[in-house]
Amino acid sequence: QVRLEESGGGRVQTGDSLRLSCRVTGATFLTVSMAWFRQGPGKAREFLAGITWGKLSTYYGDSVNGRFVIPRDGVIKDIIYLQMNSLKPEDTVLYFCAATGADARLLHAGDYPHWGQGTQVTVSA
Repeated sequence: QVRLEESGGGRVQTGDSLRLSCRVTGATFLTVSMAWFRQGPGKAREFLAGITWGKLSTYYGDSVNGRFVIPRDGVIKDIIYLQMNSLKPEDTVLYFCAATGADARLLHAGDYPHWGQGTQVTVSA
């Protein structure tokens, strides 16, 4: 059974950086594609960034604007990260990682069958 566990959320100030982590277990790590989403109250899950099967390619949602990056240094340790820079109060929401066995650039939450519980990020003005 594929399990995902996020960590690294917390409370920071505007302009600060934060690195979220997502550990995957129960799957061959390099044969799943993974992504980061976030969700605010009453809103749909928003795609932020993804990394494809074999961890060969990263891609990003339009809202990221270069502020968020999936670093490559966690790949061999069954972990993916989301490096978030220049954080703003509007980044205050719950962040999720997701996984699928498909080898494709998938931007919709419905394309991912496996999800973590989420980690809260709060950015103070």
